[in-house]
Amino acid sequence: MREPMNLDENTKNILGMVDHTLLKQTATWEEIRTLCDDAIRFRTASVCIPPCYVKQAKEYVKDAMRICTVIGFPNGNVTTETKVFETGDAVKNGADEIDMVINIGMLKAGNDAYVLDEIRQIQKACQGRILKVIIETCLLTEQEKIKMCDLVTESGADYIKTSTGFSTAGATFEDVKLFAEHVGSGVKIKAAGGISSLEDAEKFIELGAERLGTSRIVAIVKNIE
Repeated sequence: MREPMNLDENTKNILGMVDHTLLKQTATWEEIRTLCDDAIRFRTASVCIPPCYVKQAKEYVKDAMRICTVIGFPNGNVTTETKVFETGDAVKNGADEIDMVINIGMLKAGNDAYVLDEIRQIQKACQGRILKVIIETCLLTEQEKIKMCDLVTESGADYIKTSTGFSTAGATFEDVKLFAEHVGSGVKIKAAGGISSLEDAEKFIELGAERLGTSRIVAIVKNIE
């Protein structure tokens, strides 16, 4: 696997925050393998892939790249027990990071205790792996987003994440700014969905994002080469 051409430090920094992502329903193992090769070559933070490929991908990359997968994806309204099982299965198969989708209906119904308990149960099932909580900002009011900042902080999860990329919109600068203003000091921010340029990536990072869920940044860098 050839090394990338000389990249400036800013581009390398952006790549190091990217969860190089392929979650579409038609994804094949050949596409996942190429995703892993590119992630290793460009030194991204992880690859984010469907659960069915976690074991195969971990065996392929070994310790050369972190494997991230999704739980309760993309709608979030399966039972907590199902999400906990999915998480345990992903960990058993070698996942290093877990991105879970909250139950949005429970949040909108005001059942904060359900949402908080579910995050905590999944965090326990992670067995020390990084947990990112997807709240699907495009479906929430501003007050619901702030409430989720509070709940994610209280839960002890590692990240709050904007979007699945499968709903009506993805990450916005305004939402990342809102997260930065309301999450606790121990919670990091992941922007995901629709990040389509290095300039946008840089802006999200400036606003407080420490991870970027996207497939496009690596593609852009490859085109630059």
